[in-house]
Amino acid sequence: MKNDYIQKRKFGELDLSDPFFSSLIADYPGFEGWFLSKKNQEAYVMYNEKGLLQGFLSLKDETEDDPTIVPRFGLKRRLKVSTFKIDAHGTVLGHRFLGILLKKMIEENFEEAYVTVFPKQGKLIELFEKFGFRLWGKKSDDELVYIRKNESPIHEEDIYKYYPKFDVVNSKKYLLSIWPSFHTKLFPDSKLVTEKDHIVEDLSFTNTVEKIYLTGITDVTKLEPNDLLVIYRTAERGKVAEWNACATTICTVVEQININTFENEDKFLKYCGKGSIFTESELRSFWRTKKYPFIIKMLYNVSLSKRIVRHDLFEKVGLSREIPYFGFFEMNNDYFEKIIEIGGVNESFIIN
Repeated sequence: MKNDYIQKRKFGELDLSDPFFSSLIADYPGFEGWFLSKKNQEAYVMYNEKGLLQGFLSLKDETEDDPTIVPRFGLKRRLKVSTFKIDAHGTVLGHRFLGILLKKMIEENFEEAYVTVFPKQGKLIELFEKFGFRLWGKKSDDELVYIRKNESPIHEEDIYKYYPKFDVVNSKKYLLSIWPSFHTKLFPDSKLVTEKDHIVEDLSFTNTVEKIYLTGITDVTKLEPNDLLVIYRTAERGKVAEWNACATTICTVVEQININTFENEDKFLKYCGKGSIFTESELRSFWRTKKYPFIIKMLYNVSLSKRIVRHDLFEKVGLSREIPYFGFFEMNNDYFEKIIEIGGVNESFIIN
């Protein structure tokens, strides 16, 4: 099994005797029978290096009136979290699974998503609350019901609460260039399937929600929370930038901080380690040399379904060829909106 990779698998391909399922079997009477009845349905799973399950998420498209929930769930189409469990051990695995759930809710136009949890599942409740789920009520077995509505936020400053949507009105927009080797590690979700047309397949379930990027570009100190970044992959070695370099991804800035903000190396490593593309030894080297002192934490929102090559950024989007430095610069709303239009971004992700 490939470690650190979320994949789709049918229930019937999974081993119910895996110790991972023991707590679910204990907490939910009839779980084994329910699980076996779903043998042809798919779930999102992740294995550890020993081939044992580390994460499991199954979702259900349902249109039901549920009288066992108080206040009652009226008849409505919802995305239900049928089963969700992670053995996180300090990783950001929960974020990754939540990203799958929330993107599916938006892409398939569900009005709501919901999950039921027991009060004792405090860490899981914190995770759902972080991403905008709110307590609705209870079921008859004392399970708590949390829902997340698919709507644009009203006076909501916490970008996690409406992730993966992004706010095009109350934000500045920038282009940030990233070398191909770094880009591949940061954004493995976009698989180039037609080189000529730069069409991409969004494989977002392979990806992390939070990204940490270190850079030496001084101008990134302008960045503020909620600013939007168009990620631009520079040309591969030996290839012409005009047709190989391209805009690929939209991200939202969580914060930008200086490496000297951290009191010591351990705190720096703890901050960067979970979402960074760099190894621990590389991060320790950066701490010693302060080579890349500017740290950007950002949320990965969406990949452009059609990457926009450098030529088209000039000729179709309208960016000036006189831009002095393509590493990082601010763009106006018209340019940004043209990029998401040409890039084929699903309008449901956009708050305007």
